[in-house]
Amino acid sequence: MTDLLRAPAELKYAEELDWLESIDDNPKPFSWRLSPKMVRLFVLGSERADGLDREIAPKWFGDRSFVERSIVTLASDRGLLLIGDPGTGKSWLAELLSAAISRNSTLVVQGTAGTTEDHIKYSWNVSMVIAKGQSRESMIPSPIMTAMETGSIGRFEELTRSTSDVQDALISILSEKYISVPELGSDQDSDNIVFAKPGFSVIATANSRDRGVNDLSSALKRRFNFVRIPVVTNKKSEAEIVRFRTEELLRRHRIELDVPPTLLDVLLRSFADLRASSAAAGSDDEKLESALSTAEQIGVLEDAILHSNFFGERALTAHTLASSLVGSLARRAPEDLAILNKYLHGVVEPRSKEEGGSWPEFLEGGRDAIATLS
Repeated sequence: MTDLLRAPAELKYAEELDWLESIDDNPKPFSWRLSPKMVRLFVLGSERADGLDREIAPKWFGDRSFVERSIVTLASDRGLLLIGDPGTGKSWLAELLSAAISRNSTLVVQGTAGTTEDHIKYSWNVSMVIAKGQSRESMIPSPIMTAMETGSIGRFEELTRSTSDVQDALISILSEKYISVPELGSDQDSDNIVFAKPGFSVIATANSRDRGVNDLSSALKRRFNFVRIPVVTNKKSEAEIVRFRTEELLRRHRIELDVPPTLLDVLLRSFADLRASSAAAGSDDEKLESALSTAEQIGVLEDAILHSNFFGERALTAHTLASSLVGSLARRAPEDLAILNKYLHGVVEPRSKEEGGSWPEFLEGGRDAIATLS
């Protein structure tokens, strides 16, 4: 799938999914393509104890219990709500689960202030309605309705960013498992109700920082099982995530460039320092606007790699890494620049004198970037 900018998980890992399906002799709920055990194995990767003829690489790094609870929820009649800070891998986990269960992760509704009931129910092809009238053929099903008709997993991203009207419509879908289409008439013989087939469920994601934007009603909360995805703070786990994503980036861009372990350590420690500083801050003005998530850490490294490949000497340096870090995290001027400057002088400068290594060059790169942006 090299001709796609970003292949969905079911295409990206199609060969692996085919192989897992061919050896899967465990019971499968409803119309699932893989059994719960194989879904877990696809997401978290294989272990020697699994006794497989080939290795399955992990694709999501986190606590096994989060994945197991998510899978069990999807096998029930309740929806799954993945909630956590930005960049904690909620959407990626939802995509992997949908790909493994339904082999289709693209039935997605993006929640925004402009999302309407039509986006989760149906709309109409105006030209066909004018020519032939309202019918099932002239109806445009939403991704959620398509998931209902095919017994698949539908996804709803950023649920708390959608309005209460949209959330109320979702309550009906999760409760009744059908969508009524009154425009097609009320006759019992007419095709005016779309029923969900076995296997249908909804995975929603919500940003914990959006609390208060459009709070979920207690009625909607009852239709979901909550799985809270924490920020990755374990250095080893975070290093695995960053390394995994970086290798994917290099393959996608066909870049032959090494990421020295020393520079990866500099990046990990810098984010850990900035998170600690943010946690100790007395007000929002003393915190970076960035969530300092693992995803943003990957973004910093991606920016540095691409810059080094296209405009550098095809070798990642501490100077370029620091420049990318400042450029990515300094979203408010002068507030964020002042916070980063304080970090460089208060933490990086003493560390560069004590430890040496890549830190002096990292300090120089950070100072140059701040001077450029100031």
